[in-house]
Amino acid sequence: MIETVRLKNGLRMVFEELSHVKSASVGIWVRAGSINEIKKNSGISHFIEHMMFKGTDRYSAKDIAVNVDRIGAQINAFTGKEATCYYIKTISEKLDDACDILADMFLNSKFDKELMEREKQVIYEEMKMSADDPDDLAHDMLCEMIFKEHPLGKAILGTKTSLKGITRNMVMNYIRDEYTLDSIVVSVSGSFDKERLIEFFNEKFSVLRSSKSEFKPNVYEYKRSCKAKHKDVEQAHVFMGIPTIAISDERYYSFSVMNTLMGGSMGSRLFQNVREEKGLAYSVYSMHASYQDTGYFMVYAGVGNDKIKPALNAVREELELLKKSGVSEEEMDTAKQQIKSSFVFAQENTNSRMIANGKNLLLMNRVFEPDEVIKELNNVRRDDMMEVAEFIGNINDYSVSLVAGNKISLPGLMKGVLND
Repeated sequence: MIETVRLKNGLRMVFEELSHVKSASVGIWVRAGSINEIKKNSGISHFIEHMMFKGTDRYSAKDIAVNVDRIGAQINAFTGKEATCYYIKTISEKLDDACDILADMFLNSKFDKELMEREKQVIYEEMKMSADDPDDLAHDMLCEMIFKEHPLGKAILGTKTSLKGITRNMVMNYIRDEYTLDSIVVSVSGSFDKERLIEFFNEKFSVLRSSKSEFKPNVYEYKRSCKAKHKDVEQAHVFMGIPTIAISDERYYSFSVMNTLMGGSMGSRLFQNVREEKGLAYSVYSMHASYQDTGYFMVYAGVGNDKIKPALNAVREELELLKKSGVSEEEMDTAKQQIKSSFVFAQENTNSRMIANGKNLLLMNRVFEPDEVIKELNNVRRDDMMEVAEFIGNINDYSVSLVAGNKISLPGLMKGVLND
């Protein structure tokens, strides 16, 4: 049973008690990510996430690590397009200590100027690592094309120029403006004392501002485009994608089933055609992501530099077949079963449940009981899949990004693919 509570200070908490476990996961979710940034402070959400581990008035960075180890806990954080999450997992008898460490980091980090400059060097290396990874590079290129002027097109890491310009004053102002009680959810899953946690977070988080201004991202018009980058790589990396639906869209589960069916497993259409039948790629898959206002559907293939066009033609074949003939009951049911199995496996992990509950309450203002998710998946019908097929089935709508070892005119290549 999942329970949501609004504390006296305005903070929302979501609890999922699992009496059969002896651990608990606690996550502090903040509705602040790269989508909330401007050009000048691009990357600040991710930078703040890093700096939260670098020391407070009570503890140095080493003290934090030692104290976490002392109670046998696991602590981490991540930054996304729309949210940042700080979390800790521990045995239930050490939950008070774990929450004390997490809350101290969240509320009392010092943001020492010298340590900030040192951490920027770490993130510069992270940027280089991402730029050196052709998969990441091609993916980021495609996101920029799909979302255009929408802030979802910005890289979570920011740029070297924007990161260099971030000051302590900018950080403190961003936290003051974005880390407000109406933009925070604390998610707890496992074995815990609910009333004790409510008392703790009500007292500790009362120092935060109550609310922030409503954020409205830019409205943009999508137009397909192509972008290629020459890089010294043995394998070409190609992404193609289109904007799709928001996370609250009633077609969300239909898209999830379609994504699994098209490129989510070894039995998927793309894997079987592009890799198994034609031998064009080692790695080929599709992915679907939804955000508060929009989303995307993408197809990826890692192929030889001389196999780019045949691979794109193979993807086109699958999209045309999908739009023309739809899907069978058998493959739809198989895709549903894969998703349900993955969902059930995740339910056996307190961290996974904490993440799902926290994210849903933060971004959708509601949570989903496991039976509700299974029911929604079971309710997907072939007519629903046909609607999705019409949505994603036209290769003429897709933007394409390419990182390859050869210099290639991607617009010319795509013209050939579309005219074959």
